Amino acid sequence: MHTAHFLKDVLLCSLGAYGGPEAHFAVFLDHLVSKKHYLSEEELVELLALTSILPGPTSTQTITAVGYKLGGPLLALLTLLVWALPAILVMSTLSFLYQVLENRQISSSILRYIGPMAVGFIFLAAFRIGKKVLTDALTIVLFLVGLITTYFIRTPWVFPTVLLFGAIVSIVISKETELFNKAKLHPPYRYLLLFGLFALGTLALSVITHNLLVTLFEAFYRYGYLVFGGGQVVVPVMIAELVETKGYLTNEEFLTGYGLVQGLPGPMFSFSSYAGGMVARTLGPFGQAVGALLSGIAIFLPGTLLIFFIYPIWEELKNIKAVKVSLKGINAVAGGLIAAAAILLLQKSGIQTDNLLVAAITVMLLATRKIPAPLIVLAVLGAGIVVG
Repeated sequence: MHTAHFLKDVLLCSLGAYGGPEAHFAVFLDHLVSKKHYLSEEELVELLALTSILPGPTSTQTITAVGYKLGGPLLALLTLLVWALPAILVMSTLSFLYQVLENRQISSSILRYIGPMAVGFIFLAAFRIGKKVLTDALTIVLFLVGLITTYFIRTPWVFPTVLLFGAIVSIVISKETELFNKAKLHPPYRYLLLFGLFALGTLALSVITHNLLVTLFEAFYRYGYLVFGGGQVVVPVMIAELVETKGYLTNEEFLTGYGLVQGLPGPMFSFSSYAGGMVARTLGPFGQAVGALLSGIAIFLPGTLLIFFIYPIWEELKNIKAVKVSLKGINAVAGGLIAAAAILLLQKSGIQTDNLLVAAITVMLLATRKIPAPLIVLAVLGAGIVVG
C-alpha cells in the first residue's frame, strides 16, 4: 500500500463526509472498501463496533483505526490529521466571520438536499452490510434488535449497551467449546497514561491559573472523553457549560456555528473550533486563533489516545474464541444501528417527493461505483441552489 495514495483517499472521504457518524461510515464503506479495497466490509464493521463502545468521535476513531490497521501509529496519526484538519481550519476561520454569516437564509436553501443525500449513503451502507452479516435467524433477530432499540432510544448509553447485548447473545447461544482460551496481551500503557495525565493535568492547571486558553483546552478535552457517538451528542453538553453556565456564547451564536458545521464535510466535532474561537475572541485575533485550534485539538485528543491504546489489544483479543464468536452478534447489531440511523435521518429531512428522489438517485450513483462522493455532494449543492 502506498501511504500517499491512502492519505489522498482519506482526504476524499473527508471532503465527501456529510451528515454525522453513520453517514461518514457509509462514505468509508463506499470509498475505502468497495472502490479501493483497503479492508473488507466485515473488518470495517468490526472497527465501527469497537469505536461505538468507546467515548469520543466515532467516525474519526474509525478512520484513525483503519490507518492504524494499515500502517501502525504513524499512519494513524497522519490519517487523523488529513481527516480532521480541513474542517478544524474552516471552523476556526468561521469563528471570525460570525457577523458576516449571521444571516444564513441563502445557506439554508443551498443545504436543503444534504440530508436526503446522506440518507442515500446510509441506506446503501445498511444494504451492503446486511448482505454480509445477516446469515441466519439469530443475526436477523439481532439486526432487528439493534434497529428497533436505537430507533426508539437515542441516549448515548444505548449504543454500547446494545452492542454488548449482541456479543453476549452470540456467546451464550454458540455451541463452540473452550471459548475462553488464553491469549497474550501487550497493552501499550503509555497511551492510557497520557490520557490520564492530560485529563488530570489540564484540570489542575485550569484551577490554578484560571487562564482562558488552558480552561478551554480542559473543557474540550473533557467533552472528548465524556461523550459517546458524535457531534450531535456533544451539543447538549457544550450548551450547558459554554452558554447556560458560563455565558461565553449566546444561544444564537452557538446555534449559528452548529448550523454552519451541518453544511461542511468532515467530522462534526470540528464545531469545537468555532465554539472555542468564539469564547477566545476577548483575547484578540491571535488569541482567538490559538483558542480555536486548541479547542479542536483538545476534543479529538482523548478519543485518539484511546484508539492507540485499544486497537493493538483488540487485534490480540480476537485470538480468543469467545471474542471471535461475539463478533457475529456485534456485527449484526451494528448493521441494525446503521439502518435505524437511515430511517431517522430520512424522517428528519422530511419524507417528501424531492427528498426521496435525491436519496434514490444518490443510492443509484453510489451503486455504480463510478462517480466520486465529492462530485455527488457538489451536484446536490447545485440542486439546492437551483431549487432555492
